[in-house]
Amino acid sequence: MSYAIAPHAQPGIPVAGTDLRFPVHRIYCIGRNYADHAREMGATVDRANPIFFAKPADAIVTGNADVPYPTATSELHHEVELVVALATGGRDIPVAHALERVYAYAVGLDLTRRDLQAAAKAKGNPWDVAKGFDHSAPVSDLHRVGDIGHPQHLPLRLSVNGELRQQADIDDMIFSVAEVIHELSKFYELQSGDLIFTGTPAGVAALVRGDHFRAELGDVMALQGRII
Repeated sequence: MSYAIAPHAQPGIPVAGTDLRFPVHRIYCIGRNYADHAREMGATVDRANPIFFAKPADAIVTGNADVPYPTATSELHHEVELVVALATGGRDIPVAHALERVYAYAVGLDLTRRDLQAAAKAKGNPWDVAKGFDHSAPVSDLHRVGDIGHPQHLPLRLSVNGELRQQADIDDMIFSVAEVIHELSKFYELQSGDLIFTGTPAGVAALVRGDHFRAELGDVMALQGRII
């Protein structure tokens, strides 16, 4: 096939312990999936209406690379999250079979232009530009289910310049990983290569240029980087 212009490179994430890369298709995210974070944002928990949004596939930052401070904001916030990578997808996936679709897990940051999000919310406008911008999804190497199983009851932590800012157990999620996959598949036909950011606990706060961050899921995996 001949393209009118050169196609972009396929975004990919290294798979830990291998020389493989995972091709990223789409990035989905769920909001308000920890009750303490919902409260700190002045929101209520509503299991009947999960909140989903998306980021571009090429928003990922891998290899513990530096993260450029984004344009058009003066309030960049960190949100540490467990990330799910799908090997297969489907529509209306039952909860009981949802984890069968998972290829691997990672830890990542859902970076947010909080001032833009707040302004959009105040006017009842969409807040895509607050979430789906360049370099807004730093993510660790993927750890395959065959190597680590399905993580449960593990601490999710984020430190900035050596100071702990966010910490919770992933078991505190309002929607479990299986439930998030199930709910998402009601709206989208999920596919291989999809990533799902599963929500953040309380403690979100600003990052500035020069900050060094380290995200961890227990002692299983870690992500670090620097805001430049």
